[in-house]
Amino acid sequence: MRFYLAPMEEVTGYVFRNVYRELFGDIDKYFTPFLSPMEKKGFKNKDQKEVAPENNQGQFLVPQILTNQAVLFGQSVRVLYGQGYRECNLNLGCPSQTVVPKRKGSGFLADTEELDRFFDEFFSLLDNYGFSESVKISVKTRLGIADPEEFRKILAIYNRYPLSEIIIHPRVQKDFYRNQVNTDWFAYAQRESVHPLCYNGDIAAVSDYRKLTERFPTLDRLMIGRGLVRNPGLIAEITTGKKVTRSELSAYESLLYLGYVRAYGEERNAIFKMKEIWYYLGDLFEDASKELKQIKKAVTGEKYRAAVEALFAACPIRETTASAED
Repeated sequence: MRFYLAPMEEVTGYVFRNVYRELFGDIDKYFTPFLSPMEKKGFKNKDQKEVAPENNQGQFLVPQILTNQAVLFGQSVRVLYGQGYRECNLNLGCPSQTVVPKRKGSGFLADTEELDRFFDEFFSLLDNYGFSESVKISVKTRLGIADPEEFRKILAIYNRYPLSEIIIHPRVQKDFYRNQVNTDWFAYAQRESVHPLCYNGDIAAVSDYRKLTERFPTLDRLMIGRGLVRNPGLIAEITTGKKVTRSELSAYESLLYLGYVRAYGEERNAIFKMKEIWYYLGDLFEDASKELKQIKKAVTGEKYRAAVEALFAACPIRETTASAED
């Protein structure tokens, strides 16, 4: 099985990726949170840092791009190609209300005719650039906007173009991250797709992985996001049976915090970023509500570190990680 780290806005940036790679190193492909190219201006400074080669040493990194304009997508791929990237991913999966009304992310799936024109124009541009044979284009997608039946037309469009792989999160946009993933439609994609498929969605425990691979025994690539932020030892637990240790989690938290301090140049924003991590990571500890409340309240480095140390001292790691269905 090949394991991919899912792009999570404001979570799986380069600091997170570097710490994860250093401590765990079991990811085959890392994906950036989506980059939003601007006409005539290219990428924002924040996005440029995400893909800067010096910030991503030792990673197989795939930049993910959020746009509904073929020319902007082509220009972005061209710039990234010049930086050494040989695969780019188009975001057709983000369900956020800051994205969907602009017909971007999963919002672009609402207009299949426009989506078809987008790919036709983009791949023509790629041919004109002269490196279409040496760059891969993948897609991360949902099933549609409101009804999984929409995916029949969407997949037919994907089948018409030379995509390197399709990463499917089998929910519609209206689901956000609620309701169960619709694995019947992933089965449909396995039957009908001409491209390699990667599964994404609700893998939070070994039991989720086993259930999925029993249903899809030929599946050979899997993207995990929230499950890995929640339990950075999940892949090792899947592949070796070895559970993450307290010392590993302590090193993980410490290196993340120091990495954010260096990236932001001060503690306040680093603490804010760590609170996002603890939103997920806190689930890994038993009887930790009091300690997690103190972490949430911390506004100084001293108080934050004291709250974290208290949690590691007092709260045991859960014996069994909860399934995504729990």
